[in-house]
Amino acid sequence: MVYSRPGSGPGVKESSMKTKIVIMLIIGSIIILSCTSDHENTKEANHESQSERIVFDQELASKLGADEYGMRKYVLAFLKAGPNRDQDSLTAAKLQQAHMENIRRLADEGKLTLAGPFLDGGEFRGIYIFDVETVEEAKKLTETDPAIKAGRLIMELHPWYGSAALKQVNDIHNKIAKINI
Repeated sequence: MVYSRPGSGPGVKESSMKTKIVIMLIIGSIIILSCTSDHENTKEANHESQSERIVFDQELASKLGADEYGMRKYVLAFLKAGPNRDQDSLTAAKLQQAHMENIRRLADEGKLTLAGPFLDGGEFRGIYIFDVETVEEAKKLTETDPAIKAGRLIMELHPWYGSAALKQVNDIHNKIAKINI
């Protein structure tokens, strides 16, 4: 059984585009927040001139695969509600657990830079940022997800250009999370 959401059908494409724009703004905010060091350093840096603040670190840039702008290629994935969401609660919970295990595995392998759910319960369920060069590579990785195999989720993949500093998000996150998901 396939459930349709209220408001699906004609006119959804425009709404979907607006949603994508909002999502991209959110991602931009995440990047800005994740690339900022601590609050005190930021306050102090605001009083210095820009030329005094910038301290280029070639070793770090190389390690992160940054180009001259401090950026790199990724593949951005929008996780969306799939056509098969009618599983009983026990099956759905098992699929979610397997989905989370797959996320951890991909992160541990260095293939998944960022992942997280949207909290509004809409069609868009979450995002991934894959640390791969091509959409085809990301597609192969998404096909390992049990929730995608079951049709509970689908992925929409896009090549994306973002800050190479995102590659450090998982290391930083591990230092600030008291409880692992």
